[in-house]
Amino acid sequence: MKAAERLVALRAELARQGLDGFIVPRADEHLGEYVPEGAERLAWLTGFTGSAGLAAILPDRAAVFTDGRYVLQLAAQTDPALWERCHITEEPPPGWLAAHVKPGARIGYDPLLVSEEGLGRYTEAGLAMVPASRNPVDAVWPDRPGPPMAPALPHPLEYAGQSAAEKRERIGETLRKAGQDAAILTDPASIAWLLNIRGADVPFTPFALGFAVAHADARADLFMEPAKLPDTTRAWLGNGVTVEGREALRPSLARLAGKRVRVDAAGSPVWFAQVLREAGADVVAGADPCLLPKACKNPVEQQGARDAHGRDAVALCRFLHFLSEVGPAGSATEISAADRLLRYREEVEGFRGESFPAISGAGEHGAIIHYRVTEESNRPIRPNEVYLIDSGAQFVDGTTDVTRTIWTGPSAAPPELRERATRVMQGHIAIATLVFPQGVAGAHLDAFARRALWQVGLDYDHGTGHGVGSYLSVHEGPVSLSRAAKPVPIAPGMILSNEPGFYLPGEYGIRLENLLLVQPAELSGAAKPFLRFETLTLAPFDRRLLDPTLLQPWERDWLDAYHARVLAEVGPELDAPARAWLREACAPLKG
Repeated sequence: MKAAERLVALRAELARQGLDGFIVPRADEHLGEYVPEGAERLAWLTGFTGSAGLAAILPDRAAVFTDGRYVLQLAAQTDPALWERCHITEEPPPGWLAAHVKPGARIGYDPLLVSEEGLGRYTEAGLAMVPASRNPVDAVWPDRPGPPMAPALPHPLEYAGQSAAEKRERIGETLRKAGQDAAILTDPASIAWLLNIRGADVPFTPFALGFAVAHADARADLFMEPAKLPDTTRAWLGNGVTVEGREALRPSLARLAGKRVRVDAAGSPVWFAQVLREAGADVVAGADPCLLPKACKNPVEQQGARDAHGRDAVALCRFLHFLSEVGPAGSATEISAADRLLRYREEVEGFRGESFPAISGAGEHGAIIHYRVTEESNRPIRPNEVYLIDSGAQFVDGTTDVTRTIWTGPSAAPPELRERATRVMQGHIAIATLVFPQGVAGAHLDAFARRALWQVGLDYDHGTGHGVGSYLSVHEGPVSLSRAAKPVPIAPGMILSNEPGFYLPGEYGIRLENLLLVQPAELSGAAKPFLRFETLTLAPFDRRLLDPTLLQPWERDWLDAYHARVLAEVGPELDAPARAWLREACAPLKG
């Protein structure tokens, strides 16, 4: 089916179901970022493949919405004759729908693909939202892939650092203190963390898709296809965990009648709250109780992150050495460069795959914040231009995410480019060196990364940092460094990215990213606890893009010390040519 035919077929199905419109979020039943093929409804319908977005379909018009990371990609991938393209924060979908429908119009939604909080934004806009009896997209998608069936496997204690039984008791205690009997877990990351299991049901993230109920008495009910749970995994789960298929979910929820059940109104499909209320349960809105414990890595996970980043650094530095040779010659492409980096990582012990599709963007493609190279868009990495590579890896003991922006040479970078890259570097250093009181949230720190850019009227349209899991999702809540961040305090053990940037559409993009581990700050005379960041990522920044005269002495000291550390820790693991290159790349700043 062609794009126009898909839209026609969907509208016919909406009419058959008695709906005047329908919303298609980019989500699966777990409301996750990475979804199985059969949940890529937005991409199938519109052609837009970004990881955040939504389509709204009416009988006479349709729109696709996304955020600032994907606006250029949205314009490139969708047909303007079929779809209006909208910035999701500047023109939110509820407002767009309310402006284009008659009062009382029946707007359909799939209750497994939208949270209760998300649904509320539509009803607050005066829209009559109607749960569809069957997802209309599924009804017209003729070759929709089936559900994934990769096995769920144990995540050993040597990497998890805490047994599943201890974690279940910890969550049970949280529920008991809150006067709650159970909590619904729909986030596969929470289930993976709680039960110490990993899987391969979605790309780039080791999830075994399923649902769970955590009980206040430390029991857990896991709802997952039995064929995905080999005997070794069932034995690993232990006596406190019951396992049933997906068909048992509704009747199991019904047995919670009269109980106080926590449901994450922002992170769980509204279907769960609806079914529980129908059964007579007392639904209590509350955050997934696993979010904070999962985000605050225990000592074993923290050491695993250090080890994983140390091994990843070898692959990164081998790649940057390779790039220093092919960049001035123009003998690599966006795809061949990303493939080379992947090959280096595949040689690293404990590598399990990429943590997201590498963003390999040369020149103007680097300005597309979440650019994904294809065979059609692939182009050479040319001499004397900017090349941005944002990539990450999944290791059995940790997850990595790193961005470097490179000047290919051989000529010197233009002064204006160096000035802007230096201001991005200053923002990165500002976060890396920050000491702040415990209790501060991510929104409070975001401006530090933007100060040098703001001083000359520049900015970037994304957050400064996000949480990262422990051999889990590369984008992990509940904390982020962003103006839009929820007011959740940053806590010791969290891993956050530090990635300020600047983007000139049609020309280039600059982003400099390391991962940071939150640690207590030992300050003599401090009246209350303070926190600091430990830098995990080890790879040189391209000094050819920096103007040392713009840096303060303390900023230069930090950068020189960081490069000295990279050389000391990574240099011995490289062959002689790569070690010689790294020695030059990590030399102290001059000028």
